Amino acid sequence: MQFYYGSQMPLRILDEAEFWKHQEEEHTVVIRELVSGLEQEYVDALNEWEKALAETHQYILRFIESVIRSNKTLSPALMQEVLRLVSFCLKQSEDFIELCRQIKTQSQAVSQNPTAQVVIDHIIRESEYFIGIAQALLYNQQTM
Repeated sequence: MQFYYGSQMPLRILDEAEFWKHQEEEHTVVIRELVSGLEQEYVDALNEWEKALAETHQYILRFIESVIRSNKTLSPALMQEVLRLVSFCLKQSEDFIELCRQIKTQSQAVSQNPTAQVVIDHIIRESEYFIGIAQALLYNQQTM
């Protein structure tokens, strides 16, 4: 993501968050579908994550609507809420990565599926990409 969006930045980061939360939601399905015999504890955890990520995705969409309706002129209070949401999304992605790493290293079914290992690594990298975007925005806002 480029940082030359100026006053469009809050909308741009929300667009990124919306995209990546939807991706992470889909990734829970990819892992469950790809790994036959995945242990029930991981299936259950991925089902819960799918629901949580879907909720976050919907919440972000509501924020996007709020920003659009504000004519892209955010009050300080709305900007603070956007930053809190981005912080939440960042933490959620970190926690999702932790689950993915746990599945990769502790699941017997994944240990026997080299394709699943590669896909999980890819999923982790994608979530790390979003974390980098979110950290850059949050750092940029703290220095302003």
